[in-house]
Amino acid sequence: MFKRNRQKLRHTFDELLLKDIDNAKIAWDQARQTQEAVYDVDDELLAETCLARAKYEFLYREAKRRQVKGRMQASVFDH
Repeated sequence: MFKRNRQKLRHTFDELLLKDIDNAKIAWDQARQTQEAVYDVDDELLAETCLARAKYEFLYREAKRRQVKGRMQASVFDH
């Protein structure tokens, strides 16, 4: 009984993690595009891009560590 509940919770949180990875990848791509589009890049814009990348990489490593099985966006693998 407890094993089924644990598996169900794991599956639920794995799905949430995959959604967070997709959202982080989209945010990182947008930050990179903004950085490339702006002529005069300031430190704040660079910091936002670095932060978006760090969030994405952290979530991606966590998914690998937890051996998450599921479907990710195709753009996630462009990393």
